[in-house]
Amino acid sequence: MYYHTQNDNGSYNTRCLDCLMTVASCIETEQELDRVEAHHICPEKALAELLEQEKAVEARAALN
Repeated sequence: MYYHTQNDNGSYNTRCLDCLMTVASCIETEQELDRVEAHHICPEKALAELLEQEKAVEARAALN
C-alpha cells in the first residue's frame, strides 16, 4: 500500500506504508506513479516473506 500526496505543481509523491520509505517524489503522471511503485522492493515485506519461508521449512523438517 502506498500513500500519495500531490505537490502544488501537480506532481505526486509516494510513500510505502509498510516501510515508510519515500518511493518517489515529483512524479508527473499517475501512470508513472504506478510504474515506480511496481518496482519498489519493500525491505519490510521482503524480510517478512523470508521469515515465513523459514518457518515453513522448519515446520516441514519437524514433521519428518
